[in-house]
Amino acid sequence: MTTSETMLRPITPPGTLERGASVDHGAELKRGAWTNLIAMLASNFRGIFTFLVARLLGPAALGVFSVAWATTDLVSKIGIFGLDDTIITFIARAEAAGDRARSRALFRLAVFLGVGQCVILAAISIALIRLFGSRLGLDPQMVAALSVMFCAMPVVALYRIDTAVSRGMKVMRHDIFSRGITETIVTTLAFLAALWFGLSTFAPEIAVIVGMGASGLVALFLAASLFRSATPPASAFSYPTECRRLLAYAAPISAYDLLNAIIVRLDVVMLGCFVGRAPGVTLTTLGIYGAAVEVAGGLRKVNQAFNPIFAPIVAGLTVDGDQEHAAVAFSRVSQWMLWILLPIVAVMVLAGSVILGIYGPAFRQGGLWLGIVAIACATNAFVSLAETVIMVQKPRLNLLNSIITCAVALTANLWLISRFGVTGAAFGILLPYVLQGILRYRALRMVFRWRNPWGDIGRPLMAALVATAPALACLMMIEGVTGQLIASGAFLLVYGGAWLNHRRFETRA
Repeated sequence: MTTSETMLRPITPPGTLERGASVDHGAELKRGAWTNLIAMLASNFRGIFTFLVARLLGPAALGVFSVAWATTDLVSKIGIFGLDDTIITFIARAEAAGDRARSRALFRLAVFLGVGQCVILAAISIALIRLFGSRLGLDPQMVAALSVMFCAMPVVALYRIDTAVSRGMKVMRHDIFSRGITETIVTTLAFLAALWFGLSTFAPEIAVIVGMGASGLVALFLAASLFRSATPPASAFSYPTECRRLLAYAAPISAYDLLNAIIVRLDVVMLGCFVGRAPGVTLTTLGIYGAAVEVAGGLRKVNQAFNPIFAPIVAGLTVDGDQEHAAVAFSRVSQWMLWILLPIVAVMVLAGSVILGIYGPAFRQGGLWLGIVAIACATNAFVSLAETVIMVQKPRLNLLNSIITCAVALTANLWLISRFGVTGAAFGILLPYVLQGILRYRALRMVFRWRNPWGDIGRPLMAALVATAPALACLMMIEGVTGQLIASGAFLLVYGGAWLNHRRFETRA
């Protein structure tokens, strides 16, 4: 047995659970996680697009685009209505029952509902921003960019729902082709083409629309290919009835998904509203902060390496009441996520200004912001795994947690940005993520009676704590870029040694 297989094997007391079932789920998680990890790494190449926007158009243009995309992504949640998360559970359950025809019918229904709703919502949003944007005091450039960017909502829905369908079928590789390859290449080429034709004002927005459209079409084709051999649904399948069931199940998911999107995007959107109204908040600093959010946002994608395969497996386990296997799987996946997240966060904290300097000299002043946002994004990625467990069993509990967190985020960002500007926005997003983690941990303990769901996370945390000491010593003794690079190297060296020792320990076990 390899090291990775050993890590994936649940630790089960003798006589309590069947070993065969545990190993099967572990192997399934391993295969899905590796595929999703490749997809996540491929999707990060979209950073090339952000790099080009920053280099060719400057931080102010990047700031306008960051607000436009954050707002569009946020509003699209209303149109999608939680169908992307809901369809994973519905299709996973249909497949568990061996009903492929039902899965295909649900796929078609979800795509029709999600895309149709987003088309209507996009038209309404464009009309509203045109009528009331200036009255709300928004910058004219921001109003124009939003008007164009809202056109991306239908293709965003197409990509997300089709990708969710593939994940519900436990096929994780599709995202590599749709977003990791197609969106990255097409978005970059579309941006360069827009500049070539003199459309520099809206080049980033046009590029995203074209790139997401191509990604959505590829995702649709790949998802549809999974149902080519399916027979027509039985006459008992009623589209109106299933539509009501989908929307009823999705309603609480949609609500907390929207609230979570508000929490994730709130700092950038509110900074856009505070341009020229808060200390140090300009289109330039907004662009620098947007670059920091783009870099740190890659940490959220670590969750995508595990959550897409973890969600259908947990849905299948908990539908039969197998809480113990679900708890063991959750604890193990939490440990794997930490082993990945902690060194990346450390590098961003220790060498933030060096990383942002890639975008241009003006971006180096955002080093502190990158470090704070990196901690926030890593926290969000880690605790989002608990959201999946709660979603497939108690979606309304996620809604309650999100309402509390969103209220705190709104209050914190409003107060901190108005007084501390961009730095306030960075702390304003960290605070609600920490609170969200506390609430979800309490839910796992109190509702599902998981005594110690995160019992396996001690080793990576201890390794990070030990590695922090020499890194801080290097940072204090050596100034400038050299000190940041040496400090990062010292952390990775010590942390890597601890991880290798952990691998040997797991192999012997």
